[in-house]
Amino acid sequence: MTTQVYAIWQKLKDKPLGKRVFGIAFGLKAPYFRTIHARYIDIRPNYAEVVVPKRWSVHNHLGTVHAIAVCNGLEAAMGVLAEATVPANKRWIPKGMDVAYTAKSTSDITCTAETDPEQWTADEPDLPVRVTARRADGVVVAEGVIRLWVTEKPQR
Repeated sequence: MTTQVYAIWQKLKDKPLGKRVFGIAFGLKAPYFRTIHARYIDIRPNYAEVVVPKRWSVHNHLGTVHAIAVCNGLEAAMGVLAEATVPANKRWIPKGMDVAYTAKSTSDITCTAETDPEQWTADEPDLPVRVTARRADGVVVAEGVIRLWVTEKPQR
């Protein structure tokens, strides 16, 4: 069984404008992510890729993509990765983020999130998701870990 979010991605990803429609739908489910105008590129178990376009609305005072907009992109990537990966009997919630900013964000920013399959079946509820943000020229502008708390779903 897949989550509703991942099922919608699977249905739309290969259709004309499907990824755009997914982004709009995901923005309705998690409205805060609409603020970064994210483009969802790839979503699959243990991996997600999201682009934060360099637009005026996400600029800082230097005219680069604001660090928090980058973090929002990283969190969006983590969220869709979690939705594509979480076992049907479990649920997740983010519990922390450690990010280092390593360079100026002077272009569109590609945010990726990655996990290993065995992390989702471990008995330990603490699950670190590796996140990286890169400029169009490949330079890493931010990297770190978003920690999830993954637990059994309550019986209904």
